[in-house]
Amino acid sequence: MVDDFFALPPFKPDEAMQQLKRFVRDLRALTEKGTGFELQGVAVLDLQVQGDGICARIARRRSQRSEWDVQTLKSSADVRKLQDDIKRRLLRWVDED
Repeated sequence: MVDDFFALPPFKPDEAMQQLKRFVRDLRALTEKGTGFELQGVAVLDLQVQGDGICARIARRRSQRSEWDVQTLKSSADVRKLQDDIKRRLLRWVDED
């Protein structure tokens, strides 16, 4: 019984997806299109709920033929890590111009 007291709350991918989309919209640099986001007309981020997690594809570089890094988010810590990664990459994508 004591173990339940310290257990993390269950991950809710639908709520986490809403949180992620709100976070990205608040950055104001990316525009939402379908399941993803674009920077100046180029897709750089794709988010999809898959089962009990979120599949996130994030571009390594901003280009028409981007190479993608794929992450599976299964906890709030994973979501925070992705948010930090999005901020870092956004700065890099903007600097590439």
